[in-house]
Amino acid sequence: MDAVDLMNDNSEELGDDVDEGRYVERQLQSTLNVDTTTIGQPPSIPFLSFTLLMFGTGFWFADVMGDSVVAEKAKLEPESSRGHLQSTCYACRFFGLMIAAPLSTVIYSMYGPKMVVVLMCGLPAMIVPLILMLKETKNVPVASTKDQCNEIWNTVCSRAVWQPMGFVYLYNVLQVGNAAWKQFLKTVLDFTSNQLNTLLIVAYVLLWVGIMAYKKFFIKWSWRSVYISTTLLNGLFSALQVLLIKGQTFGLSPFLFALGDDAFADFIGGIQFLPTTIMMVHLCSSGSEGASYAMFTTMSNSAYTLATAFSTLLLGIWDVSKEAFEAGQLSGMINLTWLTTAIQVSGVLFVGLLPRTKEDLANLHNDPLSGSKIGGFIFLFVTFSSVLYSLVVGVLNIIKPGWSGES
Repeated sequence: MDAVDLMNDNSEELGDDVDEGRYVERQLQSTLNVDTTTIGQPPSIPFLSFTLLMFGTGFWFADVMGDSVVAEKAKLEPESSRGHLQSTCYACRFFGLMIAAPLSTVIYSMYGPKMVVVLMCGLPAMIVPLILMLKETKNVPVASTKDQCNEIWNTVCSRAVWQPMGFVYLYNVLQVGNAAWKQFLKTVLDFTSNQLNTLLIVAYVLLWVGIMAYKKFFIKWSWRSVYISTTLLNGLFSALQVLLIKGQTFGLSPFLFALGDDAFADFIGGIQFLPTTIMMVHLCSSGSEGASYAMFTTMSNSAYTLATAFSTLLLGIWDVSKEAFEAGQLSGMINLTWLTTAIQVSGVLFVGLLPRTKEDLANLHNDPLSGSKIGGFIFLFVTFSSVLYSLVVGVLNIIKPGWSGES
């Protein structure tokens, strides 16, 4: 297993990435999917994993701060335009990812990994002077740690929080991808690094188009309608991967068939992404928007991380190793694809937990079950348990690659 295989085997397929954090991993994969024979051997798995951990730690510090600023500003929007600020910010964010994907690939091919790392360090540093232009109230009294914990506890005990966030968690944790998909494309279909990067670039473009489509056309839809329609469509495109495995591509080349499958799945993911973030802002209590939003996104992201860990564990059910692919044994890949598709679509069964509109969400505050300590305890227990489990699996992937049976 080399450095590229680590990224491919332990991450979900392109069609399932709807959480923004996992696009960073795919951006790193874009720079790794090139021929390394001219620049030396790739780094060891532990070293690469450690450097990615350090990079991710800094990135998420900045990410949480940026999300907190957007959440506080979004709370000030008029009801008639609530959600437009977030959709604009995320559209700009994913537009940047769309541009960075091909650009980083070109820079890597021409100048090697050192220049990519230099840019990853230098470009964020250029933002530092702009901090002087950030307007904020200084010397504001800060609540004690005890008071802040009590505020968070009161927030998560509200039914308007634990019920919709329960749906978000259950839905996200069921988005289990086929972690052997990239290995199948490389080994069986002989996809080149350029083709894999093209899949990534087109996926970014369609993701951005999906974000814009929601902003322009679907922002008035009920949240339930968005999730039901996009989940069923995503299940359809995931099931089409079985046809590609069997070689039934309706006269299209395997590359074009995979391109359409993965890209349109990302378009669907773009539409699905914004309703969750808009809802999270509505859940934030006044005066603690930043902390509340960070907690909600942590729960959502931990569910995605847990889904990724589950996808790794599923590799041991059937033989989907590189050796099996080379021997033409694809039955395990077909079974795994059907299983992951069924798990993903099953998330629609919990859509009843999701309020239809912002008005329904507000009504939950006055529900008799609002203020349930049991709901608050389950919310926090699930969040911290998921983070802990994901950390354990991540550490095992670093210190003992292949521990769960994957190649």
